Amino acid sequence: MIDALRIKSLGVIDEADVQFSPGLTVVTGETGAGKTMVLTSLSLLLGTRADSQTVRQGCEQAEVDGIFEVDDMVAARAQELGANVEDGELIVSRTVSAKGRSRAHLAGRPIPVSILADIGDSLVTIHGQADQMRLRQASVQRATLDETGDDQHQELLCDYAQAWKAAVDAKKRLDMARSHADERATRIEELTRITDQIRQLDPYPGEDDDLRTQTERLTNVEDLRAQVALAYACLRGESDETHLIDLLHRVQAAFADASRFDSTLDSFAQRAHTLRLDADSLADDAEAYLSTLNADPERLNALHQRRADLNRLLQGRAADATQLLEWEAQARAELEELTDPDVNEDSLAAELAQAQQRVLELGERLSTSRRHLADELSEHVDAELAALAMKGAHLNVELMHRKPNSTGCEDITFMLQPHPDAPARPVSRGASGGELSRVMLALEVALSHRATPRTFVFDEVDAGIGGRTATEVGARLARLARVHQVIVVTHLAQVAAYGDTHLVVHKEGGTARVTCVDGEERIDEIVRMTGSPTTSETARRHAKELILAATVPQSPCE
Repeated sequence: MIDALRIKSLGVIDEADVQFSPGLTVVTGETGAGKTMVLTSLSLLLGTRADSQTVRQGCEQAEVDGIFEVDDMVAARAQELGANVEDGELIVSRTVSAKGRSRAHLAGRPIPVSILADIGDSLVTIHGQADQMRLRQASVQRATLDETGDDQHQELLCDYAQAWKAAVDAKKRLDMARSHADERATRIEELTRITDQIRQLDPYPGEDDDLRTQTERLTNVEDLRAQVALAYACLRGESDETHLIDLLHRVQAAFADASRFDSTLDSFAQRAHTLRLDADSLADDAEAYLSTLNADPERLNALHQRRADLNRLLQGRAADATQLLEWEAQARAELEELTDPDVNEDSLAAELAQAQQRVLELGERLSTSRRHLADELSEHVDAELAALAMKGAHLNVELMHRKPNSTGCEDITFMLQPHPDAPARPVSRGASGGELSRVMLALEVALSHRATPRTFVFDEVDAGIGGRTATEVGARLARLARVHQVIVVTHLAQVAAYGDTHLVVHKEGGTARVTCVDGEERIDEIVRMTGSPTTSETARRHAKELILAATVPQSPCE
């Protein structure tokens, strides 16, 4: 639910802090006072499109902040985006500049407005003229009917969706097999040829580097022999000349002799000894290496040929021998799938038929469940409509069989019969705005006992009504508020009397402010809404009677 709104520089509102409570909150005020700005600010927090015209004249930008109590699912989604949720509260912010730029934040973290809209769907449901238009859509009517179903129905919806996806995937595989038969044969031939060549060459990981090293060695064997021989001669020459090992031996002896007079030179002598041993070992290695340096033209030609064979296989497939072996593994897996005897047109056709049969079976079960839900929903909504001055009205949820699609095997249409003498017509064409608003309210009340607690906002739900009907609308909103947080913008005293919290939007000069009224101030506002002077004792008694009556059940459906 929403706990608070902070509005700054939005329309006629300079700055306002609005506190909401559980239950039913009513928002009232004179026409033009700025009630719509409260809804506009809330809509901005839910990701609706921003309009720079709503920025207060003379201000650079409008700002809206909201504090929402969120469930674990929304909290987890916010935390994925890097926003902190403390004690189950999430702060949502939106700014709109006078130049048209809009920014959104979750707990101070910038996010795209599209994500804000996605999260907003889980926070608040706003019912206004736009939502009346949404109710005319077949997809919304179908979703509304399915929403009335229990866990078993929801599981059936999930099973059907999975079966439909499986059938679609099976159809794609069969179509691909049929349309790409020639390409498939060509691909099999190509993969077979290349993998056979790789198998015959039998490379090993890193072989290309080894071949390069061996080729360089054999190609430059004479230069190698000359240079290594020179190094060996410098380390351990066989002539009478003094060489490195002899010099290091003398250095060690000199330090050892000098250490008799200064013991710190012992370490010098030891280091010279280590150097002489390393040089001696290096000479042995050089001598052994020289013994392996033999010109081998045949071996060199074989290396060049293998490098050429390997490079030919690498071209367009891999950068080195290691990657080529990885490519081969993937190619063999693809080849195995392409040549699988179980994967052919006949087997794929059988798989598709089985998947389609599964869709039909689940579709029939889903249709049966929906027909049962349709009867229940019609009964509940009819009872609510009767109390909303539409006695004799009937909402028929019509299910027309059709070819299976992703949502089921029927088209779902809400048919409204306003009174017994009128023909039933689809709400998408035959229902007026006032009738639709009451149908929406009746649906929400009928669904309230099965829905997870959330926040509903109603705008213009009381348009075009009055008297006893207005009282019943207020009663229905109060019933809905027993389970959910409900916020309603109203101009009718009969509806406002049911509020647990009463917010009044006042306009003073060119600035609006929002206050929470109670006691005598609330009586004043109820009297104003009836069109009577606040000094009239009769009007004040009537206002008190409205508030007192609002605490008493107003409908036989209670």
